[in-house]
Amino acid sequence: MNKIIEKYNLSEHVAKFIIEAPMIAKSRKPGNFVILRVGEKGERMPLTIVDSDIEKGTITLIVQNVGVSSGKLCKLEAGDFITDLVGPLGKATHIHKAGTILALGGGVGIAPLFPIVKAFKQAGNRVLTVLAARSKDLIILENEMREWSDEVIVMTDDGSSGRKGLVTEGAEEFIKREKVNECVAIGPAIMMKFCALTTKKYDIPTQVSLNTIMVDGTGMCGACRVTVNGETKFTCIDGPEFNAHQIDFDELLQRLRAYKTEEDQAKSKK
Repeated sequence: MNKIIEKYNLSEHVAKFIIEAPMIAKSRKPGNFVILRVGEKGERMPLTIVDSDIEKGTITLIVQNVGVSSGKLCKLEAGDFITDLVGPLGKATHIHKAGTILALGGGVGIAPLFPIVKAFKQAGNRVLTVLAARSKDLIILENEMREWSDEVIVMTDDGSSGRKGLVTEGAEEFIKREKVNECVAIGPAIMMKFCALTTKKYDIPTQVSLNTIMVDGTGMCGACRVTVNGETKFTCIDGPEFNAHQIDFDELLQRLRAYKTEEDQAKSKK
């Protein structure tokens, strides 16, 4: 079991947890994730590691309360324990000096984008970041992103923070203004699909980090499979990052809706 050292409510539905996990803190890299479970009969949830402190032996996770399992996690407080915590999992982001990096984050996807932005900046890149969400209260880590980005554009659906509009509008503003060498986008699957369509028009290599259904995190169950360039890949071991222009997003979106009825039933029993 892993102890929650600190908890912060970033908004009404988003919480940040600092969790005791010395071995994971020591070995994690940007892009890695963990799978955790709350309660002996709890669902396994994949969450990207936002940050770590090797000296304190802690990792930072950010979770949005959207369902039964995430709701159980968000009810925990400092001093409580996570039943299971496994990681680091997945392949780390390939961090290198590419020139100018365009970073696109949507909603709670801003959290896993942060360590990647930080690492690319530390590698000597120019980093242009677009943060997007439905409203102001879902824009997270804005100050941290500004610290590690050369420029930041904030977009919200309702205009309550930054500009009113979509993440792709902010992306195209940067792309039309200067040469972008690579792009990384993380957020809801539908957002990443349209980010990929946007960058493909400009022939910009783009990586996305997928948050698919997962069970074991070792590739044995096959729940996280996704079609990339016509081949079946497993998000937990081959990813979570893939070439955005090769992903079958329509298939992915369909798979993500596979258990919607069961999810709705579980929510109604809360």
